[in-house]
Amino acid sequence: KINKKLSAKINRKLIIKYNTEIELGTKIGVGLYIGHHGGIVISNKSIIGNNFTIRQCTTIGIKEENGKFIQIGDNVNIGAHTCIISDGLTIGDNVTIGAMSFINKDIPSDVTVYTEKTNRIISKA
Repeated sequence: KINKKLSAKINRKLIIKYNTEIELGTKIGVGLYIGHHGGIVISNKSIIGNNFTIRQCTTIGIKEENGKFIQIGDNVNIGAHTCIISDGLTIGDNVTIGAMSFINKDIPSDVTVYTEKTNRIISKA
């Protein structure tokens, strides 16, 4: 009971002071590095390995409560404004995810992944 109350208190302080929400029950290994604190949300359905780097405005979450988890390996580096949303996926070890990426599928180990950006105007009013 003491640990749950202390955890909830620390979590509230993270949300209020840093605008960072790491839900209670999230499993994160040693070596967590948060590059910039603002706008980070990590679901409690996440299992994250060692030496994890995350930057501002990044969301890691499950679309539906279905008992599945997002599993992230060791030495993973996630760029700013990235969204990792799925019904459960696995990201391997030694992965770099570029800024402004949308990830909804498994990623193997030892790769760099990014979502291609285009400079096109859809319509102008």
